[in-house]
Amino acid sequence: MDLPEGYQTDPAHDPAEDHIGPFYYRPGNGTYEYAFRAAPRHCNVMGIVHGGVLMTFADYAACIEATANYDTEDCVTISFDCQFLASGQVGDLIEARVRLTGKTGSMVFATGDVFVGDQVVLTFSSVMKRLRRSS
Repeated sequence: MDLPEGYQTDPAHDPAEDHIGPFYYRPGNGTYEYAFRAAPRHCNVMGIVHGGVLMTFADYAACIEATANYDTEDCVTISFDCQFLASGQVGDLIEARVRLTGKTGSMVFATGDVFVGDQVVLTFSSVMKRLRRSS
């Protein structure tokens, strides 16, 4: 996949994301950066990137951000809301930005954008349940 330098993925961490993606991340400026290159298999019958793929990518990004890349805990999404604003095409570099808007002892709240170049294609908000690992 021809992505900008520094992107990586964690194969076998989440089989569903591996199947749909793969999706990639890299450490950014105090947060992570997320990307994938749209391929024909990511598209719907109209030839545009399927909304479910964009939603899964946004959820992937929100969960990595919520857990600092699963450093000490896991999470599950309990609420996800999104708005589609535009579409992506085969060959597009699809990227995401996530902002954590709150973190409690049991929950993480996030908002974000999925975009192609300067064009936002999806906005989202998410609530995730924190799952601590037992020692």
